[in-house]
Amino acid sequence: MVDFDVSELPEANHPEVGETAPDFTRPLVNAEFWEDAALSDLTGEGPVLLVFHPMDGAFPTTYMWQEFVERDFADVQVVGVSISTPYEHATTIEERGLDEAGYRLFSDPGNEVAEAYGISHDLDGMTGVSEPRPSVFLVEEDRTVAYAWTAREWPDFPEYDAVEAAVADL
Repeated sequence: MVDFDVSELPEANHPEVGETAPDFTRPLVNAEFWEDAALSDLTGEGPVLLVFHPMDGAFPTTYMWQEFVERDFADVQVVGVSISTPYEHATTIEERGLDEAGYRLFSDPGNEVAEAYGISHDLDGMTGVSEPRPSVFLVEEDRTVAYAWTAREWPDFPEYDAVEAAVADL
């Protein structure tokens, strides 16, 4: 039995397969430190699985990272994006075992990256507060989107097997 409301989200205008993923620079947090990094810097090293998630501590974030950590994404860099601060991300990285998996998190408190990707979600009852809706983009070295998924309702979760298949098809 679901003990929370499921609601439809408005249509998203996110990058589709074959389109170019918007570049951005934000603090990129790992288990030990953070520093500004650009998506294009990461894709210059190889494909990136870009995972947009709600703020750290929210149940969808916890569930999403649990699923990603349990799967094998060794062929790509897995990087999250949310509105949480670098300090909150450092705690999430430690608590969720993201450091052991080699995953890192971009901090985007102003939610501008989600806006650029067309996946910003206004939080109910909080004027002026938004966060990314759950979304996953597989971005190739030239920033071409090879896979795209975004939530259509709240809450909604990626089809993890489909994400694994997309990574395997690279």
